[in-house]
Amino acid sequence: MTRTLGRGFYERDPADVARGLLGKTLVRKLGSERLEGVIVETEAYYGEGDPASRAFKGLKSYNEVMWGEPGRLFIYNVHRYWMLNFVAHEPGGVGGVLIRALEPTGGVEAMLAHRPVDKLTELTSGPGRLSEAIAIDKSLNGLDATDERSPVHVLRGESEPEVASSHRIGVTRDLPDKLRFYVRGNSYVSK
Repeated sequence: MTRTLGRGFYERDPADVARGLLGKTLVRKLGSERLEGVIVETEAYYGEGDPASRAFKGLKSYNEVMWGEPGRLFIYNVHRYWMLNFVAHEPGGVGGVLIRALEPTGGVEAMLAHRPVDKLTELTSGPGRLSEAIAIDKSLNGLDATDERSPVHVLRGESEPEVASSHRIGVTRDLPDKLRFYVRGNSYVSK
């Protein structure tokens, strides 16, 4: 049986998926290298009723993946950085989960080659930093992350971390619910 999270995991409310991804291992295959990290921070986004979502202004060519099949990658650019998201929503819904931070566990030397830093805790603590460290770009948009052969996929976790939540970071308008989730006390969570 595969350890890769299947489509059913992503076919839920984005907040449930965002919370559920914490403690799971994100895998990025890059040529012969395998970069890995434990997901320690996420944010949930919804459809047209969510003012902070890429889907807020309706279906467009750049965001159509959010309306599509859960478990696919949704990659978009903010301030020169690519953002790594997983499409997540209930049937007929719209949504996604932004991966905000990882705790690196494998392929750290390769990550440091992509993003040289003095302090390891600054390597993947933040969505732009982690995307740079694991070489996320637009070419991955729409790929199926439920396939273990995919260059980006997520493995089931071994433990249940202690989860904390807050409002999303860097948004000008937010929903009343706390939709940022993170592993309490983890030093790789963005500041």
